Amino acid sequence: MTGITQRSADAGKTGVFRSTSIIGTGSYLPERVLTNAELAKMVDTSDEWIVTRTGIKERHIAAKDQATSDLAIEAARRALAQAGVTPQDLDMILVATITPDMFFPSTSCFVQKSLGAVKAACFDLQAACSGFLFALETARQFIGSGSAETILIIGAEKLSCITDWEDRSTCVLFGDGAGAAVLQSRPGMRGVMSCVMGSDGNLSHLLSMPGGGSRNPTSEETIKEHLHYLKMAGKEVFKYAVNSMLHAANQALERSNLTIDQVDCVIPHQANVRIVQAIGARLGAPIEKYYINLSHTGNMSAASIPVALDEAARSGFIHKGDIVLLVAFGGGFTWAASILEW
Repeated sequence: MTGITQRSADAGKTGVFRSTSIIGTGSYLPERVLTNAELAKMVDTSDEWIVTRTGIKERHIAAKDQATSDLAIEAARRALAQAGVTPQDLDMILVATITPDMFFPSTSCFVQKSLGAVKAACFDLQAACSGFLFALETARQFIGSGSAETILIIGAEKLSCITDWEDRSTCVLFGDGAGAAVLQSRPGMRGVMSCVMGSDGNLSHLLSMPGGGSRNPTSEETIKEHLHYLKMAGKEVFKYAVNSMLHAANQALERSNLTIDQVDCVIPHQANVRIVQAIGARLGAPIEKYYINLSHTGNMSAASIPVALDEAARSGFIHKGDIVLLVAFGGGFTWAASILEW
């Protein structure tokens, strides 16, 4: 930590805020695939009903002995390999998740232990589905100020463990997975050009998991009432999600002095195809610019955007020099949009 503190002091003397670029990505999806046909045997639903309303055909489900950190570690290793960075190079590890291995220690500490990232400072960040973008901006501040050189950020979720598999309105939506990115400052590259973040705690009751914290500690009663499962008022969430993401995206474009026509790729939070279509229609970008993978992943909360980003990069959907817009919305309520040069 002494080295990190010294870099911060040096940056403060120069007054220079450095750029931050993604130099490597990685993702991991568990082996087990749960199809709509299988779900139709568990609750009163059908493949047609799910696809028509959500665009989801299947989702990946972690094994019983896999924790969120296990998913995160696999994604992290792939990101580090692509970046050509060793775990010992990492100054910091940030994990965005609403399904940590446990309340404490942080999931990031378990990741650190497995990777052997001995000099990394570690902490978790919780902003629900917006978590990865909140982590991206947090890391940008550390790198930009000179407080850190190399940071690993991860969005990872095991949502299957907080999904009520008897509630057909929510169980069809969610899946498990993890995505990661390695960040450094690269001279001559713009990297992350702008970020907009926002929250509205007045709407927290519309999307939450009520049980398990200090408000509703675990008890026989909270278990009977299914308070340890995710609860969502779908119609209300839809309305706020579209408006908030649209507003954040437009703000990020304005801060970057760009128009939507100059954006080469849009990666939205992969929650529901109807939300993506609504944003596309109102934002103005043709749907061909959107990278959408929710048909085979479902909604993975904080993992959705980094998994989609990694898939887009590895498949050639994104090219060097492209302008990429990332936009998300999640419980809290939280929302965020980031614009970066690839």
